[in-house]
Amino acid sequence: MAVLEIQAPLHEAHRDNHTHRDVNGGWLRPAVFGAMDGLVSNLALMTGVAGGAASSSAVVIAGLAGLAAGACSMAAGEYTSVASQRELVEAELDVERHQLARHPQAEEAELAALYQARGVDAATAREVARQLSRDPEQALEIHAREELGVDPGDLPSPKVAAVSSFGSFALGALLPVLPYLLGATALWPAVLLALAGLFLCGAVVAKVTARSWWYSGLRQLLLGGAAAGVTYLLGSLIGTAVG
Repeated sequence: MAVLEIQAPLHEAHRDNHTHRDVNGGWLRPAVFGAMDGLVSNLALMTGVAGGAASSSAVVIAGLAGLAAGACSMAAGEYTSVASQRELVEAELDVERHQLARHPQAEEAELAALYQARGVDAATAREVARQLSRDPEQALEIHAREELGVDPGDLPSPKVAAVSSFGSFALGALLPVLPYLLGATALWPAVLLALAGLFLCGAVVAKVTARSWWYSGLRQLLLGGAAAGVTYLLGSLIGTAVG
């Protein structure tokens, strides 16, 4: 059976070599989350300790301990999370691979039914499914995308996620500690630098989202400032109670 090849006119953006950014690389989410978490959690930790009338050295120790513990925790959590997700997907791919080997006709009919459900006429859907099913690996890729919504060749890497989250958390958590390491003895330089870092991170994130840079930056600044304010108040109350 001959299949008509229909070439739809290209959208203007695609005629101009339009490309998309990689949204499945597995590094952006842990890197962004790690930086934000490092900034907010370590700033909140340090303001809580400072609110309890602790010395500058105690605040620095708390900040460095929070940096080390948080970065290791983030890396371990991201690695386990992404590895578990990847293993689940690979297990489902093995099931699909097994079905393709044992029941190729049924899987081909299933693929044809998927295309029919999307509006392709029955004859064309069967022919497309037949041609795509000739190569087992191509058939697996098509079934994985259609049924599981994943690309077998582009699964997220646990190592990339772990390294990204570790480095970004450590970098974010370092900002509120930095003024103390450079000789500051008061809390306010650390707070100002951390809030500026939160605004900058939010603005940078806006470059890969649909939000405006000022909205994203202000949102992160307000959330981080609120967290720091709450922990400072709690630290003050606890310090007064045990003092």
